[in-house]
Amino acid sequence: MPFMKLQFKPGINREITSYSNEGGWRDCDKVRFQKGFPEQIGGWQKHSNSTFLGTCRALLPWVSLAGDKFIGVGTHLKYYVASGGNFNDITPIRATDSLTGPFSATNGSATLTVTQVNHGAVVNDFVTFSGATGLGGNVTADVLNAEHQITAVNSTSEYEVTLSVTANASDTGNGGSVTAAYQINTGLDTTVVGTGWGTDTWGSGGWGSASSISAITGTLRLWSHDNFGEDLLINVRDGGIYYWDKTSGLASRAVELSSLSGASYTPTIAKQILVSDRDRHIIAFGCDPELDPGVQDPMIIRFSSQESLTDWQSLATNTAGELRLSSGSEIICAIETRQQILVFTDTTLYGMQFLGPPFTFGVNTLTESVTIASPNAAVAVQDRVFWMGQSEFYMYTGAVQKVPCMVRDYIFDDIDQLQFEKVFGGLNSEHSEVWWFYPSTAGGGTIDKYVIYNYEENTWAYGTLARTAWFDRGIFDYPIAAGTDNYLYEHEQGINDGSQNPSVGISSYVESSPIDIGEGDNLMFIRRMIPDVSFMQSTETVPEVDFTVSVRNFPDGTLTMLRLKPSLRRRLHRLQTEPNNCSSDSVGDRCESRFRPILGMCSGVWARRALTPAQMGGANVAQCTPSILPCTSG
Repeated sequence: MPFMKLQFKPGINREITSYSNEGGWRDCDKVRFQKGFPEQIGGWQKHSNSTFLGTCRALLPWVSLAGDKFIGVGTHLKYYVASGGNFNDITPIRATDSLTGPFSATNGSATLTVTQVNHGAVVNDFVTFSGATGLGGNVTADVLNAEHQITAVNSTSEYEVTLSVTANASDTGNGGSVTAAYQINTGLDTTVVGTGWGTDTWGSGGWGSASSISAITGTLRLWSHDNFGEDLLINVRDGGIYYWDKTSGLASRAVELSSLSGASYTPTIAKQILVSDRDRHIIAFGCDPELDPGVQDPMIIRFSSQESLTDWQSLATNTAGELRLSSGSEIICAIETRQQILVFTDTTLYGMQFLGPPFTFGVNTLTESVTIASPNAAVAVQDRVFWMGQSEFYMYTGAVQKVPCMVRDYIFDDIDQLQFEKVFGGLNSEHSEVWWFYPSTAGGGTIDKYVIYNYEENTWAYGTLARTAWFDRGIFDYPIAAGTDNYLYEHEQGINDGSQNPSVGISSYVESSPIDIGEGDNLMFIRRMIPDVSFMQSTETVPEVDFTVSVRNFPDGTLTMLRLKPSLRRRLHRLQTEPNNCSSDSVGDRCESRFRPILGMCSGVWARRALTPAQMGGANVAQCTPSILPCTSG
């Protein structure tokens, strides 16, 4: 009998059973769909060899007037400005205190005990000492006069740090007159649900005292940030608003916005800060009202006078003002499009538009009964906005609508819903994709997986990759993302996994669902397969793709996985493809495989079903664009 051609529908479909998804793709990892075919995602390389402290939850690229490129990096421990491959610590100082004889060391120990009444510190906070004298032995002035991380809080008047040396018997001094500069309290790296034990940062209260999730140090540390010209505005979610002046240099720290000269009625606490590009207003969401400073209202929106950092008092002579939303209990996030700012509360989506004097801004309800997974789950694509809700994917294109999702149940069953706040959405405009990174139920509370939506081709894919923040190419040549290993990575660069040294090929795969030939009432005999594979930008002399066929007689029957070879005989067959030996030693090279296998068979059904990475043996996979062709043979 003649060869028979099989065509595969683009995109992964997990909304129906594998057998019902005839002619479709069932499972994948590190694969995207382009022009109807699957291919491996691009590789990644380290942006620099420098690392940051903490888990990064926010990234912001911008350019100075002199053309210098910067990246704002907000972690649960610090805030950095990355420049020239270095991370410059600009974390604000919350208090600077003068201490007298505060130190006590123990012979044979690296622990230094510090005494200060009402120090306000929590475990993992950072303090910098200056002016101290040595303790008489190994603990010299140079050891003391440095930045230290607080390792234990014994009481409201005593805490401990770990020194870089071990004290000896001569270290009996107390440090003399010391200046202690405390950075703002660090935050949590995970969301703690409920109240009671464990909901606040360790050591933040007295032993046995009540704890509330509403405490700033008791929630996941998130940052919002935006550039004001070449300068930077940063905001700790449910915390202070700070300003960094580029002209002060990379060694300077951000300061409270309210401390600037001429500051008038500036908000001191907010959920998010944003600069409206169209009209140059600074907007604070979920902040303290003008007439009740310091008391946060999670539904208040305030905006400064146009082009002003410091003028926030509502007057007839300026454009500063205040609005309060009515539907919902708190503002989750706001995101700017070309025409307006979308504001999400926990129940409602609002549109905020610039009207001009005397009202400046107005808001209108766009839809109700809509959710958003996290403050970073929305992604703007020109005038469109895509976001992950708590059980659906949505988009706004002038009206809100659900995005048809062929992996919806699979993704939302997989997400650790107690850690929804960690979800991070990013745009990959080169491939017309929106990525959402999320923590899975098997990930121990850490982001370990992603889901991709191609908004031009309406296809979905998913896989494993630990990235906690992301921004698209534009100012930089490649998209840049933060890894859980404290490096920044340039994505879509080369074909390799650059987190390892030397870099290695990416392990990826794609798997099909079963395909019927006839009614499946006869056994299939596979005699021959003719693949059509292309490798692009591979430097390997002989790049390879592995094909694996799994066979069974019935949809719920026992599945046997075999390397493809002649004389496989079953009713159902399934194919797995894995590029192998496709890695490149040259940055920028890329390998992708497109295959159209042709299967020889007497009659019956050809099928393929999902495999785990363990079953695949960790083989390296190039970009694969399968579209499968069975044939019959005499």
